[in-house]
Amino acid sequence: MPKKSRSTGLFPKALLLEVAWEVCNQVGGIYTVIRSKAPAMTDRANGPFCMVGPFLNKNILAELEPLDDSQDVFGQAAAVLRKRGYDVQYAEWLITGKPRVVLLNPNAIEDKALEVVKYLLWKNHGVNSDNASPLINQVIGFSYLTKLFIDEVVKLRGDQPIIAHFHEWMAALPILDIRRDNLPVKTVFTTHATQLGRHLAINSPFFYAHLPFFNHQDESKKFGVITEEAIEFRAAQMCDVMTTVSEVTARECKHLLKRKPDAIVPNGLNIQRFEALHEFQNLHVQHKEDIHQFVMGHFFQSYTFDLDKTIYLFTSGRFEYKNKGFDLTLEALWHLNERLKREKADVTVVMFFVTKRDYYSIKPEALQSRAMMEEIRQTCEAIQKQVGKELFYASTTRPDHRLPELNDFVSDYWKLRYRRTIQSWKTNKLPLVVTHKLKEEDHDEILSFLVRRNLMNRAEDKVKIVYHPDFITSTSPLFGMDYSQFVRGCHLGIFPSYYEPWGYTPLECLASGVPAVTSDLSGFGDYLLKNFPDHEKHGMYVVERGKRTFDWSARQLAGYLYQFLMQTRRERIMQRNNVESYSEAFDWQNLIRHYAEAYQLTTEAPGPAGA
Repeated sequence: MPKKSRSTGLFPKALLLEVAWEVCNQVGGIYTVIRSKAPAMTDRANGPFCMVGPFLNKNILAELEPLDDSQDVFGQAAAVLRKRGYDVQYAEWLITGKPRVVLLNPNAIEDKALEVVKYLLWKNHGVNSDNASPLINQVIGFSYLTKLFIDEVVKLRGDQPIIAHFHEWMAALPILDIRRDNLPVKTVFTTHATQLGRHLAINSPFFYAHLPFFNHQDESKKFGVITEEAIEFRAAQMCDVMTTVSEVTARECKHLLKRKPDAIVPNGLNIQRFEALHEFQNLHVQHKEDIHQFVMGHFFQSYTFDLDKTIYLFTSGRFEYKNKGFDLTLEALWHLNERLKREKADVTVVMFFVTKRDYYSIKPEALQSRAMMEEIRQTCEAIQKQVGKELFYASTTRPDHRLPELNDFVSDYWKLRYRRTIQSWKTNKLPLVVTHKLKEEDHDEILSFLVRRNLMNRAEDKVKIVYHPDFITSTSPLFGMDYSQFVRGCHLGIFPSYYEPWGYTPLECLASGVPAVTSDLSGFGDYLLKNFPDHEKHGMYVVERGKRTFDWSARQLAGYLYQFLMQTRRERIMQRNNVESYSEAFDWQNLIRHYAEAYQLTTEAPGPAGA
């Protein structure tokens, strides 16, 4: 268990720096943490607060408002570095909360200077960066500049205490020199996922059972992450306070980093609960109609089903077949399909897999079907317009009050065009299970499973599959909607991860009023189990994976899905109300107290024993 703090949820009075590779740099999930947390940080900080990140893309300048260098200690420190020839930006980040940011360009460091920095890293801390990748070289350069910036802040701070918070190994190197130089700076290190954990989870069938027995140095060599792991390990040993995002990852830290986290800092969202209950229900109906349009274009050229009795399920995220639980989801869907067919259930399930894979293009059949359906729509609208005009004229001229034969009002041209368009659209082929032509289609694990289990969108299948190997955006010719709108239009999100330090996707569902499935091996699922015993009543299902077999968990998930399908429309509406009302508990304005507790711990402990 993490160490208990005596904090009241207030930040200690200090000058606060938050350092992360994802500050103004959207490269991963930590960007969501940093950006969504910014309003709560600027609101609660008990002293000057600034974020520090890398300056890698000039396009970010559109999101920045430059600040006067002489305005405060951060600007003055940035000015000193600029005078020494370094590329430094000091600005307000134009997001909610408008945090101050210092961006340091690691690419502006000369190669010879970088080699000296890497030599000192080896000499002083035993971290070998020979033959480093371009990313590691950038990380080392960024960390060097961050340490120089902190040195200047120390000189300019007056009598203010300083707390510096570093996220992940890519920002953590300054911790080592801060400790070595004995600077008056308290350090906090947060690992969101250990370097070895993700690799081991993918490659070790008994990852959790074997955790106590892995040798971190041997495993780092095996997976080619020697430098990254060494930085992370040393930072964990040298920081004053170590944190992670969940109890699940805390177990990893204990065994792989040889240090038990001092505090858990769960992730939240900047949730704006301004919508009336009926409003997000209206949004669900509106965006569900957009999904209907895709489904009609994708399936109805082959066969039809009742859209009023169709449930939309989805999963999304990076393509990590095992870690993200895609394998378990597919197995559960196969069980569900068999049960629904046996029972001749009057319901259809369309399951969307939304992830990112290498592909050549959208399949022409998918685009052609959508285009043909649009032509059918235009033909119907033209017929409707013609019939309306003729009907109005007939209603004013006919001697009786009977409704005339409407077919008589349609010209032969439009009758023929209608028949030909429908005829050319209809096909005997099965609907596609994947919307894009993949580069390695023969080795794709999702497609291999669908072929092996014969889950190929046959008319008799109650569970239909749409594998969309690209993220959904408003510019997508197949959906024409944003991802957030797509989520709102679905009925249930499925994320039964095997390895997930936290898991934002089910939390995003919750914030949108959409029920979701997670697992007890994800940080979010573990947090639900420990803090919200009534989570199922609020539409959040947790699949047991930690101490269960794969097949047992798949059947449990299939049971949850069946239970969800058997709900009435009214019950689903009530459940969406419950889910949305739950979201306040995960607002950063509530969860930021965990950061306050971690910062308070820096005032209570001299540092890790033996460092």
